[in-house]
Amino acid sequence: MAATNTHTLRSPNPNPNPKPTPTKYAHLYPFTRIPRSSIRSVYRPDAGFNRAHWQSSCAILSSAADDRLNSPSPSPAPSVNGRTANANSNASSVDLVPISNLPRPLSIADLSPAPMHGSQLRVAYQGVPGAYSEAAAAKAYPNCEAIPCDQFEVAFQAVELWIADRAVLPVENSLGGSIHRNYDLLLRHRLHIVGEVQLPVHHCLLALPGVRKEYLTRVISHPQALAQCELTLNSMGLNVARESFDDTAGAAEYIAANGLRDTAAIASSRAADLYGLQVLADGIQDDEGNVTRFVMLAREPIIPRTDRPFKTSIVFAHDREGTSVLFKVLSAFAFRDISLTKIESRPHRHRPIRLVDDANVGTAKHFEYMFYVDFQASMADVRAQNALAEIQEFTSFLRVLGSYPMDMTPWNGGSSSSTPSSSCPTNNNNSNASDSNSNSNNDSKPPPSPSL
Repeated sequence: MAATNTHTLRSPNPNPNPKPTPTKYAHLYPFTRIPRSSIRSVYRPDAGFNRAHWQSSCAILSSAADDRLNSPSPSPAPSVNGRTANANSNASSVDLVPISNLPRPLSIADLSPAPMHGSQLRVAYQGVPGAYSEAAAAKAYPNCEAIPCDQFEVAFQAVELWIADRAVLPVENSLGGSIHRNYDLLLRHRLHIVGEVQLPVHHCLLALPGVRKEYLTRVISHPQALAQCELTLNSMGLNVARESFDDTAGAAEYIAANGLRDTAAIASSRAADLYGLQVLADGIQDDEGNVTRFVMLAREPIIPRTDRPFKTSIVFAHDREGTSVLFKVLSAFAFRDISLTKIESRPHRHRPIRLVDDANVGTAKHFEYMFYVDFQASMADVRAQNALAEIQEFTSFLRVLGSYPMDMTPWNGGSSSSTPSSSCPTNNNNSNASDSNSNSNNDSKPPPSPSL
């Protein structure tokens, strides 16, 4: 049996009447006071500690006991980085890192939705400054911070990665039709449509200062802009080649950056101001009622309401015969007196072709489609809820892209005459997004606008 050595810790000047000293665990036993002389440290060789460790422990216990005995009153609570620490600590002050240099912890406000009405919003759009999408962002969110993106998909990703709060992207034009790329991206990404804005488009023919129209050999612009001005360019007698560019304002920037005196661009008058070009012809769109519809995208949907005109966008697919299923979908809306404003079909990327075997006529191949539908009703409307419940019964896929206020603002003289700079300006015709919406109707064609 191993021998046990016992050592009693005593102070150099023992007090004949020692006062009970509270210990570390005194709060657990409020009626127990352990006298200092009873603190004992036992050295046991079989406990796995050597004698040096035991002596160090004895010194620490002895020092702590002397400090508690000699201190007449409890020491003040220590201060760590300017804040009061635990009252049981003996340290007076610990200076670690200046408070001003410490990072601020996240709060619930940091994770809350972005402010509404365009205040301090970061809005992504496709193109460069001077593009029509920038003007649409200015109309949708006044006083926003516009973030240009070189591609449509980059604008989607900017919102998903919290680089931007919203995205404003075109989906259709009254002359050129749908922008199919954005319809495909709506299905690929998980963003929600929270509003729409309709922007009248006013095209101009731009060139470097001093260039005359008869000197031109080509015209560059976005394919939609070229299509929207085709008849006017022919009537002007210009024998020029027409080349596609990423966007209208980008074409103007390209001419200015490279000093191309034989090339003109179709863009806005604001692009001419930004890049130092002259306007050779104003209002060259084939139709004065040239309007582009943009949608606003966000990470979270908005709460649908019934006190204002709402529009809902859905996409669905089916795995049965196309004509009968599509007829049932349309009947679900017609039976409830819900008006459709758009129906668009796009090839089903994951299953583009469906094979149908018939013993009498052989094998037939049919294209599979996704159908995009916009209808005038809010998801808060019972009619819309019942219609979608019925549609879901005979479709293999159904997704609500968004339920949002309709753009009811008048066309301000047919102009997209906002002049956004690095931050979107205040525009007195804010369309809505997830915010406000004017309820005035517009039934007339817009006159040509002076500028963008």
